[in-house]
Amino acid sequence: MTKQIFRNKIAHTLAIFGAVLLFIGTTAGTEAAPAEEYELEIPLGLDEDGFHVPEDNPLTKAKVELGRFLYFDKRMSKDNTISCSTCHIPALAFTDGQPVSAGIHKQQGGRSAPTSINRGFSKVQFWDGRAATLEEQSVGPLTNPIEHGFPDNADVVARINKIEGYTTLFKEAFGIDTITIKHVGKAIASFQRTLISGNSPFDKFDYDGEEGAISESAKRGKKLFFGKARCNLCHFGTNFSDEKFHNIGIGWGGETVDIGRYHVTHDQKDIGAFKTPTLREISRTAPYMHDGRFATLADVVEHYNGGGVKNPFQDNQVIPLNLTDSEKQDLVAMLRTLNGEGWQHATVPLSFPK
Repeated sequence: MTKQIFRNKIAHTLAIFGAVLLFIGTTAGTEAAPAEEYELEIPLGLDEDGFHVPEDNPLTKAKVELGRFLYFDKRMSKDNTISCSTCHIPALAFTDGQPVSAGIHKQQGGRSAPTSINRGFSKVQFWDGRAATLEEQSVGPLTNPIEHGFPDNADVVARINKIEGYTTLFKEAFGIDTITIKHVGKAIASFQRTLISGNSPFDKFDYDGEEGAISESAKRGKKLFFGKARCNLCHFGTNFSDEKFHNIGIGWGGETVDIGRYHVTHDQKDIGAFKTPTLREISRTAPYMHDGRFATLADVVEHYNGGGVKNPFQDNQVIPLNLTDSEKQDLVAMLRTLNGEGWQHATVPLSFPK
């Protein structure tokens, strides 16, 4: 892993600067610069260079707070029953603990809800990578008929425009009189970028040399992770993800197959391929895989140990590992050391704009 690390204890700060321009008149649809930047602390174990903030959406306090309201507000669904946090619950490390998530009218989707944590270290989003940016991901579920259920983006904006408190917050955050779906995406994405996990026991051991930070079993598991178990072939870097898509032999046991990335690219090599998820907070985000089929980390390790379910499109890096029972236990122990801090500040607002 790269050693270009920013330590939480000495508060290295990633100052994401907005364009601090003077407000030169506000006209409908014209953006003025936000007033105050949001200073984001990057915890021990994470690499600043891998954190993505678009030039046209610098982090500001006003946008982050607006995004927090939108993220937790159930009025951001057609029937006022679903918010982003319905499937991304803070107490569950911003997942929902379900194999697949349920949206409006309790309709079930076909995939599990990935964590919102460390999304700023990813470019393409969703299991199949259909969103090119976090801004695009942030509004995608709003018009999904089985998620938030709005018929179109215009309906989303119309709902927001009916809430005076929101129109005021959008003007404060963006300096605009006319709200668009792009502004909605920028606000929610800004909030999501503040959900960071680092400074884990693994980081304290690996970067600070704290021998007592992890158990002897976890230390053996680390050697397996980067060796015999081959986990680091896909789970590498400070966010433990290659940001690529792989067919790892999931869902090929005779049932209907989710063809994954192929839906986006229509490239045969992407049939059954899904994005490598971060391993940060992994023991808090069960169940596992894109369809939530594995209840425990031990189940996941067993899947990889067997080499997955063979299929014509399986990644050639997925092969039987021949791990012993004790090695499997050590690997799970190592994975459990990746729970960290940096996201616990994000809580449900006590009240919402009116």
